[in-house]
Amino acid sequence: MSRTVVFDPLIALPALWALAIIAALLLAFALWKGLRGWPLRGLAFVALGVALANPSLQEENRKPLSDIVLLLMDESSSQTLSDRKAQIDAAVSRMTAEVAALENTELRVIRFGDGPEDAGSLAMTALAQAMAEEPRARIAGAILITDGQVHDLGLAPALPAPLQVLLTGKKQDWDRHLIIKDAPAFAILGEEFILKLKVEDKGAVPDSAGAMVTLTIGVDSDAPMTFDIPLNEDLELPVRLPHAGMNVLQFSVAPVAGELTDRNNVAVVQVNGVRDRLRVLLVSGEPHAGERVWRNLLKSDPSVDLVHFTILRPPEKQDGVPVEELSLIAFPTRELFVEKIKDFDLIIFDRYRMRGILPMEYIDNVVQYVKNGGTVLVAAGPEFGAVDSLWRSPLAEILPVEPTSQVIEEGYKPKLTDLGRRHPVTEGLEALTPQGWGRWFRLIDVNLLRGQVLMSGAQDKPLLVLDRVDQGRIAVLASDQAWLWGRGYEGGGPQLELLRRLAHWMLKEPELEEEALTATNKSDVLTITRRTVSEKPPGELVITGPDGVKQKLVLPPAGPGKYAADWKAPALGLYRLQQDDLVRVVAVGPSAPKEFVETLASGDGLAPIVATMEGGILPIEAGLPGIRTVREGRPAAGRGWIGVTPRGAFVTEDLQISPLVPGWLMLILAAGLAVAAWLVEGRFKRRAA
Repeated sequence: MSRTVVFDPLIALPALWALAIIAALLLAFALWKGLRGWPLRGLAFVALGVALANPSLQEENRKPLSDIVLLLMDESSSQTLSDRKAQIDAAVSRMTAEVAALENTELRVIRFGDGPEDAGSLAMTALAQAMAEEPRARIAGAILITDGQVHDLGLAPALPAPLQVLLTGKKQDWDRHLIIKDAPAFAILGEEFILKLKVEDKGAVPDSAGAMVTLTIGVDSDAPMTFDIPLNEDLELPVRLPHAGMNVLQFSVAPVAGELTDRNNVAVVQVNGVRDRLRVLLVSGEPHAGERVWRNLLKSDPSVDLVHFTILRPPEKQDGVPVEELSLIAFPTRELFVEKIKDFDLIIFDRYRMRGILPMEYIDNVVQYVKNGGTVLVAAGPEFGAVDSLWRSPLAEILPVEPTSQVIEEGYKPKLTDLGRRHPVTEGLEALTPQGWGRWFRLIDVNLLRGQVLMSGAQDKPLLVLDRVDQGRIAVLASDQAWLWGRGYEGGGPQLELLRRLAHWMLKEPELEEEALTATNKSDVLTITRRTVSEKPPGELVITGPDGVKQKLVLPPAGPGKYAADWKAPALGLYRLQQDDLVRVVAVGPSAPKEFVETLASGDGLAPIVATMEGGILPIEAGLPGIRTVREGRPAAGRGWIGVTPRGAFVTEDLQISPLVPGWLMLILAAGLAVAAWLVEGRFKRRAA
């Protein structure tokens, strides 16, 4: 039972204060005038004020509520290291027993693990959520069992009681960590860039750890290389990307006995290889309607540096005009086909014929250029079957077709072959123009020697043929009338998209490879795609996780020549995908999750927060503390003990309010005192008279 005096004024509180001020002024005036009844008048004013204030006695029947102590258990990945799990279990048992020994106190146990999407240990978020579920007035304290590596310190809530931290880990713990300090997201092919890394030992490092370490470097699925590097020093590593598209660089150091974990001994860097200025040489044998198709396509791409020559005056032309009076530019054959041929990424022969402009040894340079990794595209016209055809040059060694010397002059609609519907260069082109394709009216008759026929023309003759020669590539388009599509003849066709894909395949863009295994990830879900031109479905996909566990997956068909599936990765890290002879490496999240970036237990990060809440940070290794009750505002931690603050919360079950003095009685008393003051002052005046 609790009793308190409360006031419920009969008039507004400002009016009551105004009357009190007036009464005080009147009383002061009576005192100044020397009236003998001023004490009685003062008592009358007091009685009147009490009557107007209406004092009441409030009696509450209160039921005390128990205090609540929050016990938060950090079960994130870093808490699985060493014997921290056993430390957590021992701490929970001890704290449960200690809280049970306290009078009128309950314990709430909250468990939390790794945050979503590699957010790390979100201890403050867990604490805020636990506080939201309990009445704030009953929270007597919070105990956090953690290694101190908390990644949401900025979200620490205002706790109305002490926060205590029991720190897992040991003083003799140490760990080796591979750190990528600086790595670009993009790099230019053929140019070196600097990647900065460091192998660092932290903690109580034993002398046996040494001063040097073996660093293993792998690129995609290639065989790894090893180097000996010094420990605890920043290193600058020059890197040159091997191919366009995504390059996965893997760095690792061997595990060492005694270190906490080897999960942070691996680092993965994904660098997208881009070409700087693609250099394309376009040689047109003569002016014709489709000449500008290639020029416009290549000039529209800002990443292409185009060198275009058109043969306007062949050597056999004799019109008597002096050479010095011509405004034409001489064809720099030696510079282009001997000195700088290796600088070009693609050479296009557009209706070119052998007229003695390029000597045979220059054409032989082109053949060697292709064998060494270059690319050549032959856009053929009627000249391809003539006596001065490129076929009758050293280029015939690598051409995938041979001309029959016939030119088919009739209307036909180009169409995709079965292989073309699966090949990335032409796959899906039919869907771009649902109304159908317009006709072409010329086809150079050729016989297939080798390679892949993606499109056919009149009489099902080869129209577009692709082939690989050693390290290079060559393509033949057996018609010069692709420009009809560009002008919308009979509805046109996907001219720009076809020629763009063809040029990019020649330039070895990864997304247009015939046989490819790709994987992209969104969060922890991998989208795995296999592209193949084979009619036979690919074999099982073998996925090797960061822990070495292998899983097998069958990719279902997702379109012509395409198989795809979404697969949820069970953990963050580096995954190796292998299907048939194709291998792909992909990183899900960082190679070392945030929980393993800093593995040594430390309370430095939590110290400012704990200090504001009068708590303490105690290592479990030094012994588990007892729990005491302390008054609010007092230090709540010491050697071997931590404190909680009793809150004294209660709930009111019954409430009674009764007036202390009846108002009518106080009014009578005030009137009596006023009359008594008048009588005293009147008697004093008669005596004075």
